Amino acid sequence: MSTNTFSGSNDYVVSEELMGAVNISIALQKPLLIKGEPGTGKTMLAQAIATSLNKKLIIWNVKSTTKAQDGLYVYDVVQRLYDSQFGNEGVDDIKKYVKLGKLGDAFQSDEQVILLIDEIDKADLEFPNDLLWELDKMEFYIPETQETISAKKRPIVIITSNAEKELPDAFLRRCIFHYIEFPNQELMEQIVKVHFNNLEDTLLKQVMEAFYWIRNLSQIQKKPSTSEVIDWIQALIIGGISPEKIKAEIPFAGVLLKKNEDIDTMRRYLR
Repeated sequence: MSTNTFSGSNDYVVSEELMGAVNISIALQKPLLIKGEPGTGKTMLAQAIATSLNKKLIIWNVKSTTKAQDGLYVYDVVQRLYDSQFGNEGVDDIKKYVKLGKLGDAFQSDEQVILLIDEIDKADLEFPNDLLWELDKMEFYIPETQETISAKKRPIVIITSNAEKELPDAFLRRCIFHYIEFPNQELMEQIVKVHFNNLEDTLLKQVMEAFYWIRNLSQIQKKPSTSEVIDWIQALIIGGISPEKIKAEIPFAGVLLKKNEDIDTMRRYLR
């Protein structure tokens, strides 16, 4: 395999299966589609890959209003009209009013970059289909300037989804797919130790038992995630909470649980 081999990073604990999926997607030059529940480290994976391979990371944060065109380029026709009305020079140079989006920036980079298309399922159903040609051919056409923008160096594309919507089959066929399972307790302890160098074993044990006990309560609507357990440990340390109180009282429950109903459910089981 080429020098573009991902082997994890000091700040990101990666499974063998995920590491393999990343490297296969790089070798086959296909986008890697990462699915998983929120808080499983999907977005952080792209940063870890960029760090490991020593490449720039370009992030395209997708929202409900995002269109595929936004990632290619934007033609500021309003500014051009304004300039023409006030006699500003250069209005005939349309290129002045064309600004590349995140995908365009990745294509124009002289060095290979990591392109993260984050939370693609937030956009409408046509969004993935509208990117098929660009991700396949690594180019797009700007009719206003009659110019084709082609990738100077094919970016490594990472796409994340929280599985809020099903993605089109035609789009899925063009991706390497990997689902990040929620970490088991052993893996979670490794993740926690990356963030806390000298965490007391007793505190860690109590946190893990309490955390997975809450996650396993069937009536919990929004289960706490990895990022929330990291925040919870920080809160427990700052608050000087003794380990024996953690599982018995679940201090600072609002760091873990974000719904009143879930906190009430947890407290009922604590009685």
